[in-house]
Amino acid sequence: MNEKRLKEFWDKEYKKPELFEISDGVSSDLQKFTRWAKKEYGDDVFRSDITVLDAGCGNGRNLLWMNEEFRVRGFGYDISEEAIKQAQARASKQKWGSKLTFITHSIGQDIPLPDESVDVVLDMMASHFLKEIERERYIKELHRVLKPQGILFFKSFYGKGDKHAQDLIKNESAGEHNAYIHPKMKVYEYVWTDEALNKAFGEQFILQHKELSHQHNIRGKPNKRRSIVCYYEKR
Repeated sequence: MNEKRLKEFWDKEYKKPELFEISDGVSSDLQKFTRWAKKEYGDDVFRSDITVLDAGCGNGRNLLWMNEEFRVRGFGYDISEEAIKQAQARASKQKWGSKLTFITHSIGQDIPLPDESVDVVLDMMASHFLKEIERERYIKELHRVLKPQGILFFKSFYGKGDKHAQDLIKNESAGEHNAYIHPKMKVYEYVWTDEALNKAFGEQFILQHKELSHQHNIRGKPNKRRSIVCYYEKR
């Protein structure tokens, strides 16, 4: 049921945005990540022969940018048919866009890629829509498809210091720990803690970098959700 509501919400939002400003441009967080990776792994870390998986790719803006900037191969999965149509249309007009495959697919299901076939995974504000059992399967799948020393760029909601999130968890409980039903979107969302991240990723991934957004309060009142960015390397 949550997956059906997610699909309906994002199809509608990508056709006619109401709650979100849908961007066509690359995320500044991704640009920062690529600069870090080049510094840590060398300038050739993003080459034309590597494969990037964008899990929850939306309209494909970030994978399209990596293809244009580095000529990478890539797969983009998203639950929204409308988002995938937009991504495919943009890829068809891009010089190296034939190297990209965009498919309507829920990241809560098994990833249809071979073992150790992916060099880089992007999870940018996508997997917090997955329920607990789905998240566990998803992280195992990411580990399976990543090559040894493959890199995961992960961004999601972060609970510490976020009063808005705590109020949602208290007042709109989804029946799972640190989760709520979004009052406007009517879908499940999960908020990460340091302990939960360590438990979920610690055995299979090495944390290379962590960055937290500010505590978004104005005059003592919650204003904007907190987020966390982690760069992981596959063990």
